Amino acid sequence: QVQLEESGGGLVQAGGSLRLSCAASGGTFSNYAMGWFRQAPGKERAFVAGITRSGSVTSYADSVKDRFTISRDNVKNTVYLQMNSLKPEDTAVYYCAADRFVRSNSVDTTEYDYDYWGQGTQVTVSS
Repeated sequence: QVQLEESGGGLVQAGGSLRLSCAASGGTFSNYAMGWFRQAPGKERAFVAGITRSGSVTSYADSVKDRFTISRDNVKNTVYLQMNSLKPEDTAVYYCAADRFVRSNSVDTTEYDYDYWGQGTQVTVSS
């Protein structure tokens, strides 16, 4: 079983940047595709970005495309989310998640496909 721990959240002004990290332990990290989701107050949790086991394929929600970048380091057992040009509507709790059962070059975009979740980290973007 994989344990996931997010870090790097905080308060930032609109237009600023943050980098989230998610450290994995307790499993073989490279066996899992990874995803980032977010949940804003009063809204359902939504897909933000995903990356395949090898890191060769990534996928993004339209709302963050060209602003956010997901990456992973299979030696450090960590997945990252670089967030640039942040907007107030990016304010949410951000979760990383691990997906064990996915085709090698595919990224799942629904939360029900992910098997393990972190506790989340708050990102607040002020206007």
